[in-house]
Amino acid sequence: MIEDEIIHWWKDDNGEPHRTILSLESEDPQVYNSFPKDGKVIVRLVNTVGSQAIKLSPDEALRVSTQLLSISKELLNKKRNLWKRVDAD
Repeated sequence: MIEDEIIHWWKDDNGEPHRTILSLESEDPQVYNSFPKDGKVIVRLVNTVGSQAIKLSPDEALRVSTQLLSISKELLNKKRNLWKRVDAD
């Protein structure tokens, strides 16, 4: 099931528009040979050339999301500090 998609539009050196799609998908947990199996989080990258996907366990997806959150917060704080310097001038 597709949970969310982030579409990024960009132009190449010739000014031609292209798009890249980051798709977040999930597969529900299932019973396999009488044992419950984890669900999967699929991160799919689609562009004009092709498509690549990686299937992550819930633990792996949580590690990636925690890192993304940490890095994003740090970058936003750095930008705020830059704005503070610009506003102070």
